[in-house]
Amino acid sequence: MDIISYVSDMPKAELHLHIEGTLEPEMMMALAEKHGVVLPYATLEDVHAAYNFSDLQSFLDLYYFGASVLREESDFFDLMWAYLVKCRQQNIVHTEIMFDPQTHTDRGIAFEVMMRGYLGALKQAEAEWGQSSKLIMCFLRHLSQASAFETLRMAEPFRDEIDAVGLDSGELGNPPEKFTEVFTAAAQQGYQCVAHAGEEGPPAYIWGALNSLNVTRIDHGVRCLEDDELVEQLVRDQTPLTVCPLSNVRLCVVDEMKDHPILAMLDKGLLVTVNSDDPPYFGGYLNDNFLAMVGGLGLNQAQAKQLAANSFKASFLDEDKKVQFLDALEAF
Repeated sequence: MDIISYVSDMPKAELHLHIEGTLEPEMMMALAEKHGVVLPYATLEDVHAAYNFSDLQSFLDLYYFGASVLREESDFFDLMWAYLVKCRQQNIVHTEIMFDPQTHTDRGIAFEVMMRGYLGALKQAEAEWGQSSKLIMCFLRHLSQASAFETLRMAEPFRDEIDAVGLDSGELGNPPEKFTEVFTAAAQQGYQCVAHAGEEGPPAYIWGALNSLNVTRIDHGVRCLEDDELVEQLVRDQTPLTVCPLSNVRLCVVDEMKDHPILAMLDKGLLVTVNSDDPPYFGGYLNDNFLAMVGGLGLNQAQAKQLAANSFKASFLDEDKKVQFLDALEAF
C-alpha cells in the first residue's frame, strides 16, 4: 500500500478539533440566510476570501463572527453532524471534540439548546456507524475566570455527557494561571483537564498549564522545544501534545510545512499526535494534515503508524477501548 493510501485509510483518533471551527463557508451562508443574519460578504467567494486571514487574532475575529449564525438546536446538530460524517470518511474512529459555550451563551443562546444539538448528532453517529466520541468544554481565555465559573455551573445538568474541560482562544496576555481556581473546581467535579499552551505563547505557558492547571494533555505545545528541561519532563511523563501542523503553518508558527518540528518531536520521544484544529480555516481536515506531512516532511508509514498509535494512547478512552483500537491499527 502506498503512503498516501495508508495515511488516508488507517484508523486514527483526533484529539484537537474545535467544532465551531468546522463551519464551512457554505453552511455559514446558508444559516445566515435562514436566520436573516447580515454578513459582510456578498458572495460565497467573498466568504472564502475572508478565510485568508493573517494571524491568530484575525482568525479568531472571523471564527467568532461565523459562530453568530448558529442559533437553533438544528444548527448545532447540523454543524456537528457534518464533522462526524467527515470522521467516517477519513477513518477517524474516535474523536474528542472541543466546544466553546461562551461563544453562544454570551449572545443569548441557551446552553441546553447548544448541547441538545451537539448530543443529538453524537448519539446518532454512534448508533449509525459506531462513531466513538468525547466532548471537551473549553473556557475562552480572553474572558474572565468568573465567566468560566458560570460556564462550569451551566454545564452541571450535562456533567455525564462532558468528559473534559479545556482552555482556548487568544493565548498571549492570558496565561494559564488566570484560570487556576476554575480548573481546580472542574477537576474536583471529575473532569479531565487540557489546555492550549505553547502555540503563540512561550514555554512558560506550558509550565503554567502543567503546574497551575494540572492538565494531563497540552494542546499545541510546539514551543516546548525552546526549553530542554520542559522537553525532558514531557518525555518522562509522556504528556500528550495535540499538534496541528496545517494550523501552525497557516498562523505562521512555522513558515512552511517543511519547517514543522513534529517529526523531530516524535524522534525525541514526545507523545505527539496529529490534529486539524479548525479545518476549513486552516487548509484541511485530519487526513489533509497527514498528506501535507507526506509532501512537506517526507512522512513515512512507520512514522504515520506511530502518530496514529499515539492518538489512541493520548485519548481519554478507557484502557480496554485503547487496546481495541491499537490492535485494529496493528492489524491494518
